[in-house]
Amino acid sequence: MVVRMRHTRSQVGQNRAHKKLSKPALTHDQSGNAYIRHRASPVTGMYKGRQVIDVNKKLVKKAKKTEETQKTK
Repeated sequence: MVVRMRHTRSQVGQNRAHKKLSKPALTHDQSGNAYIRHRASPVTGMYKGRQVIDVNKKLVKKAKKTEETQKTK
């Protein structure tokens, strides 16, 4: 059995002092767009120098979907 102790105000304050958010580590690609490290760039779709996401395909799909929703209205 674990004895449960009440946390004092100073203990709670010490915990809160260390619970802050840090800024995300951003990297810039060759064209100057910022993206989060260890993730593919959402603008270019590149990761580690190679194309992993077809950005044009996503844009075409999104445009087609918006056209369909406007036609139904």
